Amino acid sequence: MTEKIQIDVWSDIACPWCYIGKRNLEGGIAATSNDPDAPQVEITYHSYELSPDTPVDFDGSEIDFLATHKGMPKDQVSQMLDHVTQVAQGAGLEYNFDVLKHTNTVRAHELLHFAKAHGKQHEMAERLMSAYFTEGKHVGEIDSLVALAAEVGLDADAARAALQSQQYLDDVRADQAQAVKFGIQGVPFFVINGKYGVSGAQPADAFAQVLRQVWAEETEPAAS
Repeated sequence: MTEKIQIDVWSDIACPWCYIGKRNLEGGIAATSNDPDAPQVEITYHSYELSPDTPVDFDGSEIDFLATHKGMPKDQVSQMLDHVTQVAQGAGLEYNFDVLKHTNTVRAHELLHFAKAHGKQHEMAERLMSAYFTEGKHVGEIDSLVALAAEVGLDADAARAALQSQQYLDDVRADQAQAVKFGIQGVPFFVINGKYGVSGAQPADAFAQVLRQVWAEETEPAAS
């Protein structure tokens, strides 16, 4: 029996294109679900920090942060955010940069590893991204993260203990080290079966095409 296609996704929950890429990947999988021989897929999320030097409590707007971090004029940043908001809408996502609370994401990544250990990584990734981009929740504070963990069915006390002790920080760093080895310099980045790399928030139909191609290669009988 053929194993599932393994998709390893390097992303940051504070990356707008990562949420779009996540949704488009899901759309690509859905598009193949009615195929006579539908690809079977298993997804694992890995940590990547776009701005590891960001303070937990950033005093300013997303425009303020990007203007400073990227050295861009504020009006240009505003246009960039308007564009990504429109692209997000096309993927069925609602971005609210006016209420977004920019923060350091390392704790959110630790929580994703905690969730993975308890079989809830996919639910946690979705909840974190929605909380950040749509609801304006502070995903850098332990209290807020614990509340979000509880919402997806994780034990709040266990989540708090894991975050306070930095139990999963080594796993975050291991993901980041692997990204360096792969030469990943931007996210989202998708590694398929450990040998194919797909960069960026590709359209859903592009993901569907890749999945069908890889599945055909994996299920093709070996030559005698």
